[in-house]
Amino acid sequence: MSTLAVVEEILRETAVPMSVREIVERAGVRLPSKSKTPDTVVARDLSMDIKRKGETSLFVRTSPGRYTLRALATGTVTDNMRTMSALPARKPAVAAGTSTPRARTDSDVQGGGFAS
Repeated sequence: MSTLAVVEEILRETAVPMSVREIVERAGVRLPSKSKTPDTVVARDLSMDIKRKGETSLFVRTSPGRYTLRALATGTVTDNMRTMSALPARKPAVAAGTSTPRARTDSDVQGGGFAS
C-alpha cells in the first residue's frame, strides 16, 4: 500500500483535517516507508500530489502542515464516501471586544529616540 493510500485511509477514518505528525502517529507501521523521518516523506508525498494533480488531487492543504480529503473540505460526497459523516459545522468566531483606539501620547514612546 502506498504512502498516499495509507494517508487517504486515515483521513477518511477521522474526517477532520490533520497535521502530518498526527497522520504519521496514527499510521504507525502501516506506512510503507522505513525512513527515519516519516513526517518528511508524508509531507513531501502530499505536497507533490497536490502540486502535480492540482484540483484533481484527493487531498487539499487546509493550512500549513494540515491536510484533509478534498471531498471533505468542499462538502462533496462521492459514491465511495456515502457512509461517512461530513465534517461537523464549526461555531463562528467570537468577535473581540470593540474598543475605540486611544491617541498616542509621549508616555507611549519608550526610549530609542535622540535626547533633545
